Amino acid sequence: MSLYAIIGSGAAGLAAANAIRARDPAGQILILTADPHVHYSRPGLAYVLSGELPEKQVYQFPREFFARQRFEFVQSGVQAIQTDAHTLRLEDGRALRYDRLLIATGATAAMPEPPGMQLEGVVKLDSMADCQHILNLARRTRRAVVVGGGITALELVEGLAARGVEVHYFLRGDRYWSAVLDEVESRIVERRLAHDGVEIHYHTNLVEVLGQKGRVTAVQAEENGRPLTLPCQMAAFAIGIQPRMELAVQAGLKVQRGIIVDDHLRTSAPDVFAAGDVAQVFDAQSGQYLLDSLWTPAIQQGRAAGANMAGGDVIYEKKFPFNVTRLAGLVTTIIGRVGKGETAGGRPKGDADVAGIMRGDSELWRLSPEAVAAQTYAGDNRLRLYLKDNVMVGAVVMGDQTLSRPIQVLIQEQVDLGELRAALLSDNADLARLLGDFWEGYQVKHAAKIA
Repeated sequence: MSLYAIIGSGAAGLAAANAIRARDPAGQILILTADPHVHYSRPGLAYVLSGELPEKQVYQFPREFFARQRFEFVQSGVQAIQTDAHTLRLEDGRALRYDRLLIATGATAAMPEPPGMQLEGVVKLDSMADCQHILNLARRTRRAVVVGGGITALELVEGLAARGVEVHYFLRGDRYWSAVLDEVESRIVERRLAHDGVEIHYHTNLVEVLGQKGRVTAVQAEENGRPLTLPCQMAAFAIGIQPRMELAVQAGLKVQRGIIVDDHLRTSAPDVFAAGDVAQVFDAQSGQYLLDSLWTPAIQQGRAAGANMAGGDVIYEKKFPFNVTRLAGLVTTIIGRVGKGETAGGRPKGDADVAGIMRGDSELWRLSPEAVAAQTYAGDNRLRLYLKDNVMVGAVVMGDQTLSRPIQVLIQEQVDLGELRAALLSDNADLARLLGDFWEGYQVKHAAKIA
């Protein structure tokens, strides 16, 4: 009987466990995690924070499901991987042997290092425990400062505002999430936040978190080069994530920004696989190994890795990453290449507020193709399309989501838009009408494929 060990109980780890069980009904599956909440939907935490979902709804599987699948949970962190001996050394002192191992340790929130970070009231939104902690603090918080960019920062801003907290949002640059959104989209988000009572501070760097009796009482910052002291009871940070690859480094695996894996999700060590936020996967479009922090790719990687751990031959092909999220109340789809194409040190460049990428983000988004067409219509609805030659390779759909699914299909299937390219790129093009008309005809011709 084969013994499979999975380090991590998130999306990739659970998907791998299910894939293993489908191929190997008799194998022993150990899932090692230090998270007392075991498994829940990380994207759902934003809705728990805002009060839109009860906590119980983000737990995707009942305990009975785990029992039926015969998953054995080990509530312990892993201290070391001994690849030669196929052994794990646990933080509780035990040693466990494995036949095949999956590292699905995910990523952890990066935190800055100004004075005062140890004070009660300094928070991040990285886990269910973090969410519960923030909700407890919010009951006695009148004013909070949020520092950072991307989706997680907005989750904190909107969640705290929904709880009646006065929110001050610090941006180091001149607009929100400049590496992924264009200026029009950033301003739409900022305007909506301001309408909801959020005060945005541009060109603002936090210098120190101040406190008394161990609790946050204020932050000290520089705003446009001038000193700013702002009384508050909470300082929330969302400046990026770092893949948890300490175990991989200790084990001598090949790593860059994450753990390097091949198209079967195998690492550089025999019988050791990696998937999810910690895995750096080859992207054939760009010729680079890139990171994602997206729910769907984590599940897809976990399924492929699990199948291969159980003797399968499943090739994981990195697709155009996409996320459907909410930015200042606007449902927004981001897919493929939508950035400015800037790089730093051989990697896609971020913006002033994000160190690397955020949760719900992808490095591929920052790679830019050749041509762009954009349109804002009917208030805050916006389409931004990126074309390379005659195919669409990226898009942002903000607000009205009527064309979200069609655009995803056109990008994923790399549909030839040659007949449409000139019209899409023409001045004052009605992108929504042009794409809507094209999609109607495409559906008729390719109904079976779309279904």
